[in-house]
Amino acid sequence: MTMVRQTRQRQAVIEVLRASREHPDAAWIHGQVREALPSVSLGTVYRTLDALVRDGVVVTIERAGQATRYDYRRAGEDHHHAVCRGCGAIFDVDAGAVPSIPAAALPAGFQVTEVRLEFMGVCPGCVAQAEREN
Repeated sequence: MTMVRQTRQRQAVIEVLRASREHPDAAWIHGQVREALPSVSLGTVYRTLDALVRDGVVVTIERAGQATRYDYRRAGEDHHHAVCRGCGAIFDVDAGAVPSIPAAALPAGFQVTEVRLEFMGVCPGCVAQAEREN
């Protein structure tokens, strides 16, 4: 993993991501970074996010037709995601709570370098709202 050069802009993006548990998109991150660095451009935020993704510091959560969301990888907090199809909320799922896939299920000789698992469903808030509407 190559570490990106630490600039004020990159440090500000990392700090915004560290402070957020909401899996924000680039526009929201840009708004937060501008509070500390008013002249930072949205393009700089996108380039910074791309570099952080390449370096494995940040992972993306992508949905067709929606803005890419970003998640800072905290040391020792290996997790997956649950995504609500109703409201779009993204929840962290502790990786330790997910059973491992037996090696026999993978092609012979396949070397796993990363696991990204997403659970798709409906969150409790959307279930309750649907029940109230019925």
